[in-house]
Amino acid sequence: MSPLALYDTLTRTTQPFTPLKPGEVSIYLCGATVQGSPHIGHIRSGVNFDILSRWLTKSGYAVTFIRNVTDIDDKILQKAVLEQMPWWALAMKYEREFTNAYAALNVLPPTYEPRATGHITQMIELMKTLIERGAAYAPGNGDVYLSVRTLDSYLTLSRQKLDDLLSSQDSESSFKKDPRDFALWKAAKAGEPSWPTPWGTGRPGWHLECSAMAHAYLGEAFDIHGGGLDLIFPHHENEIAQSQAAGYAFSNIWMHNAWVTTSGEKMSKSLGNSLRVSELLKHFRGIELRWYLGSAHYRSMLEYSREALEESATGFRRIESFLYRAGELLGAPAVASLSQSFTDAMNDDLAVPAALATISESLRLGNSAITSGDMAVLAKSANEIRGALEVLGCDPFDLSFVTGANADETNALDGVIQLALAQRAAARDRKDFAASDAIRDGLIALGITIEDTPQGPRWSISRTEER
Repeated sequence: MSPLALYDTLTRTTQPFTPLKPGEVSIYLCGATVQGSPHIGHIRSGVNFDILSRWLTKSGYAVTFIRNVTDIDDKILQKAVLEQMPWWALAMKYEREFTNAYAALNVLPPTYEPRATGHITQMIELMKTLIERGAAYAPGNGDVYLSVRTLDSYLTLSRQKLDDLLSSQDSESSFKKDPRDFALWKAAKAGEPSWPTPWGTGRPGWHLECSAMAHAYLGEAFDIHGGGLDLIFPHHENEIAQSQAAGYAFSNIWMHNAWVTTSGEKMSKSLGNSLRVSELLKHFRGIELRWYLGSAHYRSMLEYSREALEESATGFRRIESFLYRAGELLGAPAVASLSQSFTDAMNDDLAVPAALATISESLRLGNSAITSGDMAVLAKSANEIRGALEVLGCDPFDLSFVTGANADETNALDGVIQLALAQRAAARDRKDFAASDAIRDGLIALGITIEDTPQGPRWSISRTEER
């Protein structure tokens, strides 16, 4: 079996993965800045790194996964003014929307999900260290800046030259020693939230937040730092700068997912082409949307179109139907296992497209086995497909995925529906078709689709609108 190899943005190479601590993996992922509703461009990162976490866990590692929430930021303050509500209420509103979107797409909760505003103390301590080490300065107006020319190295991730940078970051400030220095702390402005520090009241800069939270939960060195390509500069460059200037080794590997694009352009609100997760879930199941977002290699752009999503969903339903049919013929659901070809694909920098090809081959063999009546091949194919879907977070037998509920709630839901189906069957047996139809129509009205098969009725969650 080939060992796990991951692509490192810093070195631009794919290398065998060796964790800092044997058997353990620590990951920090830049999460949402909660200033608007999540669209599929935002959630793709969550899906991609959830697949990474699942694969590492499946490979036997104990994973500590941190995904932060940026709940104080210029954009949040601006949006709060537009929506005429307190900044903290707006942040909580959209944080809940992100939480719901992650749950609907079966993105597992991180080990810890720290908010920036809960770690102001750690940020102040980091600034003290940077000032003491001569890497940062407080000009006296309440701001604190990192002096980039004092660093041994800078811009190693994006491979730019300092003198080539446009001095646009906080360049309006006359307090900076160099126009390319960036703000660790911003002095308080009238009407804005602020916290006291030895240098004056104010609020944190975006880059400082992640360095402080990563250090608080993962220590001075950890295995993997993730995020979208757009975060490489300036955010991740500045995280590296302030963390290493404080004496931290920081991240061992840098992983970046590519964007969801429309007409070749990055999806963003400024383009007016954002697709909210909540809207798409009116037309597609969460499992179908996740399958689509996770289907491309995480480092490849995913060009969105409604047609592509429809085709992807149709393809997934074929796989899903095969697993249900196999379970009926075998008398029990498939038992997850992994093929060598799937394992090799995932170990090759999470090569999901190659992994999907192995699912397609298992599906072909499984359908042939149904025709020939070869139950051994059918079981092997079904088991390998279910094992692959489990890793990809698209196991159709995972009821919590469908309902967004916990295990107790989904078991209760299944029990109630099975009871209703049993009553429907009893009504049909006594030829009380009016009662039978009333039970069926009642379930449909509640969003439950009933499919009658030779092996008995099968239920699933239906969509609220036509596709």
